[in-house]
Amino acid sequence: MRIAIASGKGGAGKTTLTASLHRVWPRSHVLADTDVEAPNLHLFLHPQVEHTEVVSIVVPMAVEAAACTLCGKCRSICHFGAIARFGQKMTLFPDMCHACGGCFSVCGSNALVKGQRTLGTIELGHLADGTSYVSGTTRIGEVMTPPVLRRLLAELDTMAENSTDVLLDSPPGVSCPAVTVARNVNAVLLVVDPTPFGMADFRIAWEAFRTLGLPLAVIINRADMPGNTGGDAAVAAFCQDHALPLIGAVPFSREAAKWVAQGGLIADMGPQWHTLFARMANDILFTFGEMGHA
Repeated sequence: MRIAIASGKGGAGKTTLTASLHRVWPRSHVLADTDVEAPNLHLFLHPQVEHTEVVSIVVPMAVEAAACTLCGKCRSICHFGAIARFGQKMTLFPDMCHACGGCFSVCGSNALVKGQRTLGTIELGHLADGTSYVSGTTRIGEVMTPPVLRRLLAELDTMAENSTDVLLDSPPGVSCPAVTVARNVNAVLLVVDPTPFGMADFRIAWEAFRTLGLPLAVIINRADMPGNTGGDAAVAAFCQDHALPLIGAVPFSREAAKWVAQGGLIADMGPQWHTLFARMANDILFTFGEMGHA
């Protein structure tokens, strides 16, 4: 069972919940931080990185002026503005290239010089308890995250062969990275921030993920927040109206916020917190049809 722990917005708490669910998860599992634009699961779990892999794509890096006929075919086929003509010179913008290879195919004089553009890195390793761990990080300023994610997910296929489950800390929102991850899981657990903004983004996330035909469930984070009258009830009502299983709620706590700010796992704050997350972990598996209540 691959479960993406997702959210409609950044800051909803999916990473802190992922870390605590790992602590109490009742079965063997692999952890994956797929928020490659801003990975931070490692701040809580401190993995021992054993292998780092660079992810790159083939792009045109230069034009051989002597061979170029200025026919403009490469510019015409590029839909991303990575090739332009200024006077008697073709100019390349490698950071805008999507590596489709069309420019190389139409260049009859082979004037385009191939090169590698680094997109990011994949890190593989283990946690102190032996749990396998994989994460990705895009290069600063890089906009093409799906290729990094696809490489991460390919590594995950191998790592998860001997594990029952995979917990994926998903990219926030419903942009291309989040959908790329969701298309490679069995279920999506949505962490909801029950504020007006959080509720609006939750609706958008539900609209997006339900089109993939995946089982969905919900956890409310920071429930019973002071000054947020009606927020929890609005989430619960939405879940009831749309037949969304509401797994439970993590209560608002200033002590928990301080604990998390220091890198601690909420499930480690005390017996009550440990029991709360253990119950939610079991209910998640039950909801997604994997096991009964313990």
